[in-house]
Parts: sequence; C-alpha cells; structure tokens
Amino acid sequence: MLRYTLMRLGIFVGCFLVVWGLVSSGIFPRGFGDSNLLWVLLLALVLSAPISFIVLRRERDRASVQIVRRVDRAKANLEANRSAEDLADDAARTQGHAQSQPS
Repeated sequence: MLRYTLMRLGIFVGCFLVVWGLVSSGIFPRGFGDSNLLWVLLLALVLSAPISFIVLRRERDRASVQIVRRVDRAKANLEANRSAEDLADDAARTQGHAQSQPS
C-alpha cells in the first residue's frame, strides 16, 4: 500500500513540475493574481488522476489483494475469539448449573 501511495505521489509531483514549466513558459495560462500556485496544483491534480488510474492499475490491484487478505485474517481472528468466548461461557453455565442442582 505504501508503494502505491509513493508511486501516486511521484506521478503527481511529475505532473506538478511539468505544469509549472508550461505555465511559466506561457503555454498554459497563468492564474489570476496570487492564485498561480493554486492553479498549478489544480491542473497537476486533474492531470495526475487519470494517469495514475491507468498506469498504476496493476499496483492498485496488488494493494487491494493485500487489504482483502488483512480483512479476511481479521475476520477469522474475530470469529476465533467469539468461538472461544462462547465455549468459555457455555462451560461456565454448565458448571454453574451443575453446582446449583441438589445431589
């Protein structure tokens, strides 16, 4: 997951640098007043999103498989804990019921 995040950040930074260069050279329009940095960030975000979606498809699938494994493992652990608690509760009830009956 960290690898995917870093790759996505790298694509964004690359797009940011390209857009900054294009705005500075006058190929892309500049932002109004002091909003130039915000304009460059917005353009870089708009460009990097579809690029990341296409280029990082394999890495995203790999990350989702890891997440599914973690969730399945957590569910299995939770179910094991529930089963252990149920067994302990049943044993305590059986023991308590046996003690309350007269001999």
